[in-house]
Amino acid sequence: MRAIPLALLLSLPLAAQDPLASPGFQHFYNLEYDQAIAEFEKEIAANPASPSLHNHLAQAVQFRELFKVGALESELVSGANSFLRRPRINTTPEIEKRFFSEIQKAMDLSQASLDKDPNDTQALYAMGVAYGLRANWYFLVRKAWRDSLHDATTARKQHNRVSELDPSNYDARLTQGAHDYIVGSLPLFYKMLGFLIGFHGDKTKGIHTLQEVAAKGRYNRVDAEVFLCALYRREERWQEAAPLLAELIQRFPRNYLLRFEQAQMYSATGRKEQAVASIEQVAAMKKAGALGYVALPPEKIHYQLGNIQFWYREYDRAMENLRKVTAGLDAVDLNTGTLAWMRIGQIYDLTHRRNEALEAYRKAIAFAPEAEAAKESRRYLASPYRRG
Repeated sequence: MRAIPLALLLSLPLAAQDPLASPGFQHFYNLEYDQAIAEFEKEIAANPASPSLHNHLAQAVQFRELFKVGALESELVSGANSFLRRPRINTTPEIEKRFFSEIQKAMDLSQASLDKDPNDTQALYAMGVAYGLRANWYFLVRKAWRDSLHDATTARKQHNRVSELDPSNYDARLTQGAHDYIVGSLPLFYKMLGFLIGFHGDKTKGIHTLQEVAAKGRYNRVDAEVFLCALYRREERWQEAAPLLAELIQRFPRNYLLRFEQAQMYSATGRKEQAVASIEQVAAMKKAGALGYVALPPEKIHYQLGNIQFWYREYDRAMENLRKVTAGLDAVDLNTGTLAWMRIGQIYDLTHRRNEALEAYRKAIAFAPEAEAAKESRRYLASPYRRG
């Protein structure tokens, strides 16, 4: 859901404590990553030998970077998009160094425990989380496909071992479910990689496993619900996504991406008025100064509304909102800005203004050349956009 919603990642943040009782995770799931990082740093200062705490800090650093560039938006995980066509996420050497430092600490501490007891389930679990988080970084930041899939598979093996030793540990099955779904969605070439031997992937089995974690997990039920929302969107299983979204919105009211996700769900199922009402509620909460909404750029709201209007063929209204986005591009991430320019170009094509369409597509490409919308815009330079 990029809400993380809700982007679809190779692994998810895996908690080692109840996320509803942890101040760090409360901030994390409400998109308040700076505050989450501060909380996890305090916990590490009090207990530096805990590998799980170093994982928590690493994941907060990681997701802050994803959030900055709009990689948690669910439009990046639509069924038409391949997992392997994610735009590279740029970060700084300092942030990357910090992320890998925390991951290495988690691995070293876990290994020290495993050297004493190879069947230490807590250490195996923490080691698997570290590999999963590193897989995300390789996948989204370094674009190192093989390294990413290798780490994700290693994380799966570690958590498989946890399940073998403790079948009642449903939390460890989150990685298994995610891995089954993603490997089941990969092209044959990637499934033939040596380290994937024995893991053929199964999307249906993956979703079922995640449903079990959401129902029976102790610490990872929230992560499972978030992932399921993203997968249900990808699979167009809207009826199953709706109650999960409603529950998540109630739990994490400061996470505006969840409300955007809900609006997109309404829009996709033909409930335009409810979709628009969801976006207008976000706008009203921002205007009222609600926690979590004050810093939300209005351009983000305009894009969401304009995108809904575009799909419902309200082109004049959509253009008005999308123009407000492109007038304030400094306030939005590269994905949102590029999508706004592409939508404007598409509207011009649909209303027979080809020269203006070409200009908009060129601006989309220039704004973020590596974004998926920029690549799509290049196709429309040669052939006008037409709706099916």
